[in-house]
Amino acid sequence: MTPFLYSIMAEYNSWMNVRLYDAATKLSADDLMQDRGAFFGSLFGTLNHIAVADLIWLQRFSKHESLPTIAAALAGFPDPTTLTTPLAQSLPELTALRARIDALIIQFASLLGEPVLASTLHYSNVAGASQAKNFGLLLQHFFNHQTHHRGQASTLFSQAGIDIGVTDLNALIPSAV
Repeated sequence: MTPFLYSIMAEYNSWMNVRLYDAATKLSADDLMQDRGAFFGSLFGTLNHIAVADLIWLQRFSKHESLPTIAAALAGFPDPTTLTTPLAQSLPELTALRARIDALIIQFASLLGEPVLASTLHYSNVAGASQAKNFGLLLQHFFNHQTHHRGQASTLFSQAGIDIGVTDLNALIPSAV
């Protein structure tokens, strides 16, 4: 993928998160926290996990020598150590954090260039194992991971009787005409 495509993915990520969080306001706190048998239990747990994983990956990406502004921007964010670290106690708290994360992802995507995408990122996974992988492919995973879990959340919303509407990336692809 190219830097332009990652910028589109960052916009899509933000757009979809607004849709999910708007849908979440239609549920009671008990409904949001209800264990629905999903991998992260509840809708709130699923939304929290997406935010946790985004922060973990942004921390990893920020260690690239070309991205010091992202490292500096992350100083004001939580630093989760597990995939289920609670980031907020309520939907309004998580919504505010999500908006800040999405703004940072958009900023991050705007800084990417071909040399960064072609480079190797060295990091440790949550189990502490050292990794060395292509930055661009890891970024593809980052966006794919978000989409995967938002799909799960979309199903949970549907089961709760809430239609979040169009979720296709196609809705954000600019017209060529």
